[in-house]
This record gives sequence, structure tokens and C-alpha cells, in this order.
Amino acid sequence: MTDLNRQRYLQTLKHPDTEETIDLWFYRPVGFRLALLGEKLHWTPNMISVLSIFLGIGCGVLCYPADWRWNLVGIALLVMADICDSADGQLARMTRQYSRLGRILDGASGDLWFIAIYLGICFRLFPEWGIWIFILAATAGFCHSKQAQLADCYRNTHLFFARGKIGSEWDDSQQIVDEYRSIRFAEAPLYKVFMWFYKNYTSAQEAMTPHLQQFRGLLRGRYADSPVDPDLCSRFREQSKPLMKYTNILTFNCRAIVLFVTLMIGMPWLYFVVELTLGNVLLLYMWVCHERLCRDFAKELTSDSQFLPD
Repeated sequence: MTDLNRQRYLQTLKHPDTEETIDLWFYRPVGFRLALLGEKLHWTPNMISVLSIFLGIGCGVLCYPADWRWNLVGIALLVMADICDSADGQLARMTRQYSRLGRILDGASGDLWFIAIYLGICFRLFPEWGIWIFILAATAGFCHSKQAQLADCYRNTHLFFARGKIGSEWDDSQQIVDEYRSIRFAEAPLYKVFMWFYKNYTSAQEAMTPHLQQFRGLLRGRYADSPVDPDLCSRFREQSKPLMKYTNILTFNCRAIVLFVTLMIGMPWLYFVVELTLGNVLLLYMWVCHERLCRDFAKELTSDSQFLPD
């Protein structure tokens, strides 16, 4: 990699605090190569996101056969899907092609991968398990969605304090609702549908994090559109950083490893069990710690005699 490309590569990373070891070792370098190719071919980040969706759905289809060889091909497709998922964001940061649709597609792609994977496993096990495998999968899927929502929320909160507003996708549900209402279905039906899901997604994140939302409201009242105090940012980032490893566990790489192992040993139902046990334990621990952190910082702001709430 040339010095210029090395510099450009580093600019495509989000932040060292939130980057996973596997991503830095494999997905980011390979994704960067794909992003460079996309730049030469004038691809948009959204085109790569759509490609990742088809690859991830292909993995779900190949989870259906009770044959480890087809399952292994499916895992390979899932790895390729995640390379694309890395490349779309890297291409967006390289070319500054940021968009609300890109943010929504990036999040929706992972959901569609795992919906397809869940269905592939359910249809595979239905002759043996009957309707119970769908009940187990639906329960695990609900927990999966909550785990992913909080992990995404906490990552973007951390990035806000680490890199500022421009380096984060910490969205506000009211702004999303206002944008949703401004879109006419007849003019942009698909975007309107995407925004409907995204406003519900953002609202669900906020409903699960009351102390975070209180802290955010206090920050908005004090700083409005001005930069947040660097000392406050530094202290919040330092205390939030240890939780980032849990957000990483609850996102893609660890899930893909568990899926690979359970498919290879011929017991894919164990994937759902891990979601319901380890995943929920980590979710609860992460939620308690982060809410306590936000509550303490909110108290600090409200106790400051110089602070006048709006």
C-alpha cells in the first residue's frame, strides 16, 4: 500500500476506540480495496450496500441444507457481505457521499442477512422441531434486534464524544419524524418506507435509554450547536470506552463465528440459544453501565450553578 493510500485508508476508519481487531486485520483492509475499485468505477456506497444484501440473503439460503459444505459456502458469502458492508462506509468517507438513505441501507442490510439466516435454519429444522423452532427463532430474533439497537446507539454516542457530530450518526428521533413527514409517498415511495422503519428504529433506541436521553437533552440545552466542552468529551469517552468491547461482541463478527461453529457441528439451533443467553447477559450489563454513566454526567450538568436549562 502506497503512503497516499495508507493515509486515505486511515481516514476511512471510524475511530480506534470502536474498531474491532478482526475488522482492522481483515475487513477494513479488504473493504478499502473494494472501495478503491468502486471509486474508479464510479460506484456509489448504496450500490455496494445492495450487493451486500444479496450476498447475505444467499448465506441464509445456504443455511437450509444439512450439509456442511453448502453451509461453508454460505459462511463465505456472509464474509463477502460484511466486506461490502465495510466498503460502503469506507467509500462514503473517501468520497464524502453521505446520505440518510446510506445510513438506513447500511443498517437494514445486516437485518436482512440475519432474517434470511434465521429462516434458512428454521426451515431446515422444521421437520424435527415443528413450530417450536420458529418460536425459538422469533424470540432470539427479537433479542437480537434489541442487542443490535443498543450496540449501535452506544457506538454512535461514543463517536459523538470522540470525534464530534461530524464523526457520528447519533440521530434524533424528532428530526427523523420531521423528515419522514416532509416526504411525499407519491414522489419517493421506497424512501418513505425506509424512513418509516428508521424512525421506529431510532425511537426504540431512545425509549430504551432514558438517562442517555436526559443527558443528551441537557447537552443540547447548554451547547446547542456549539462544540461540547473538550474536557467533558474526554472524560465521557474514557468512561464509555470499556463498554465498546461489548458493543463489538453484540454486532457482526462474534455472531458470525458462533453461526459458523453451530453450522459446522450440525446444531444450528444453538445459535439461537447463544443469542438468548450470552447475548442478553451482555445486553443487560452494557445497558446498566451506560445508563449509570449517563445519569452521573447528567447530575454533573444539573448541579453546575452556571447551567441554565432551556
